[in-house]
Amino acid sequence: MFYWIAEQLGYPGVFNLFRYITLRAGAAAATALFIGLLIGPKFIGWLRVRQGKGQPIRDDGPLSHLAKRGTPTMGGLMILTSLAISMFLWMDFSNRYVWACMLITIGFGAIGFLDDYDKVKKRSHKGVSGRVRLLAEFIVAGLGCWIISWNGATELYIPFYNGPVIDLGPFYILFAAFVVVAFGNAVNLTDGLDGLATMPVIIASLAFIIITYLVGNKIFATYLGIPHVLGVGGLTVLCSAIIGSGLAFLWFNAPPAAVFMGDTGSLALGGALGAIAVSARHEIVLGIIGGLFVLEAMSVIIQVFVFKRTGKRVFRMAPIHHHFEQLGWSEPTVVIRFWIVAFVLALAGLATLKLR
Repeated sequence: MFYWIAEQLGYPGVFNLFRYITLRAGAAAATALFIGLLIGPKFIGWLRVRQGKGQPIRDDGPLSHLAKRGTPTMGGLMILTSLAISMFLWMDFSNRYVWACMLITIGFGAIGFLDDYDKVKKRSHKGVSGRVRLLAEFIVAGLGCWIISWNGATELYIPFYNGPVIDLGPFYILFAAFVVVAFGNAVNLTDGLDGLATMPVIIASLAFIIITYLVGNKIFATYLGIPHVLGVGGLTVLCSAIIGSGLAFLWFNAPPAAVFMGDTGSLALGGALGAIAVSARHEIVLGIIGGLFVLEAMSVIIQVFVFKRTGKRVFRMAPIHHHFEQLGWSEPTVVIRFWIVAFVLALAGLATLKLR
């Protein structure tokens, strides 16, 4: 809104500052953080009253998790609220990449909300049918990716290679939608311990602040040999808003958590990162920066695949963070060590920017 007002006025005086993405990105992070901290206590209290017994806890999970019964879920609504307000104030309304990413973020959040609502209502950890949820996710992701690739940019880029490797043509939208859906569900699977998913999302968003800024700047993009996408620089504002809202949520989600983000938050944040990566043409790099989420998802896939064919388990429990709990690691130990892994992987992903 502030950018639009400044633009309509012709950027007079101090309003000229709103031209700069860096200022709006910093303001978006601060705004989202402030709003999240402001609404957090009352929001959590409202969720506790509305949900009663809170999020259902799996009986077949780690025994230590049974103590979390009664903790309200759907805290992702708090994240989405602070994120949406911040973006409304600081985004460029004419940027289609921002609108497409916001569509996917809010759309995935709505799907996650319906799933969380079903779980709370039924008092069961089983929510909306997996097939129905995946279909809805692909519809939302497909629409968003269609908007992103509206200008016909359907080339695929990979790390360590200068220039596109293949033009996927009409299949690009399907590929991009798969990236968004896969990453949304990968973050969802990671959200099993207090703070485990939130901080890696923040770390990945920090990495993509750098990537989107560089991709949106022709001089930097040409120097680094990465694709230049006009307008993608505006996504630094979205990345910053994710960081601010994520930090505010982490304030209340720190052990012992006062609220869980639920599928409402994890699907939305994962979808947002996937959409940002697709917009910046760094889909493969997302797999490195968000390698922790990939590892979590792969542990589930491997566990199910091997068990169905051999009757044996590769991990003591999947996703893999539960495996380490079963090995005797305390929850804070697992969370902090996984944060470290996420940080190292983010640095590795950023290192690919120059190795082309």
